[in-house]
Formats: sequence, C-alpha cells, structure tokens
Amino acid sequence: AQTPKGEFIPFYQAETEKPYADVLAELEIAISEHNFRITGHSRVGKVIRDRSTKDFPNYDTLQFCNLTHAKTLLLMSPHAVRHMPCNIVTYEYNGKTIVRTHLMPTDTNNSELNAFAEKMNVMLKDIVDFAVE
Repeated sequence: AQTPKGEFIPFYQAETEKPYADVLAELEIAISEHNFRITGHSRVGKVIRDRSTKDFPNYDTLQFCNLTHAKTLLLMSPHAVRHMPCNIVTYEYNGKTIVRTHLMPTDTNNSELNAFAEKMNVMLKDIVDFAVE
C-alpha cells in the first residue's frame, strides 16, 4: 500500500560525542529559547536501569509544545493533532549521542499547512542542531 499524500513523516537526526547529560541540558535550553514548554520527559533508560539492568544505555524522550503554534495548527487542520506534541528522542549508540525528531509533512493538499510545517521544521532542526554542537 502506498502512503497517502501528506502522511509520510520525515525525521531529522544528528549525532555528537558530547556527554549525554550535556546534550539533554542543551536540548532543554534550545526548546525554551524557541518558546516551547516541555510537557513531558520520559527517562526510559534510567527507569530500566533502576528496575533491573544496571548497564542499560540512556534513552530519553522529550515532549514539548507552544500553545500559540498548537492553536494555529489546529485551526488549519483538526487532523494535525497527530503531530502534537513535538517530540525529540535522545539515546546513546556506538559511543555517540543521537538526537532525533520527527518533522511535519510539507506535501499535504493544504498549502497554508505546508507553509506552517516548513517553519516548524526549521525550528525543530535548530533545536536538534543546538544540542549537538
């Protein structure tokens, strides 16, 4: 089956050799500097280590939102709620810290939504890039 137009969710990823804790701290700064509020932080790796596997690597997810952007997005398309909240995953792999976020599709049948998505994608990429630099 083919993916319907506007349904393919692209990702943006960057990696660094910076310490994991520094990357998380930089993510929090970048998110707030772009006027988003962190709505959730899942420390998956830490919880697994705490429960049973002491050498389990770090895995974190950060969810964040800006209500002004959310309102704009939802007024354009109620179906766009599937893109909320913004989410960034961070994890360790082969000695590096990986930072990855899903981007909004820019190929829908709604040109206004596509333009909004392009602006949001720039912000999301900026947040990831700030954390890994």
